[in-house]
Amino acid sequence: MSIVITVGQRGSPQFEAVLGRIRVPRLTTGRPRTGPRRVRADRAYLSRKNRAYLRRRGIRCTLPNKVD
Repeated sequence: MSIVITVGQRGSPQFEAVLGRIRVPRLTTGRPRTGPRRVRADRAYLSRKNRAYLRRRGIRCTLPNKVD
């Protein structure tokens, strides 16, 4: 898990920063995995930029579709 503290309502611009700080330790020896296999988020993170970032890194996502 990862947390980035910012001022006020900055939300979505910090998506990449939060994912960039993730370190998943291995059960055996070796360096930690640096990304999750899947990301779940709410509608605040629906931007094309965020989806493109996840595709580039090979991370599957579960984000709701925009209906409006």
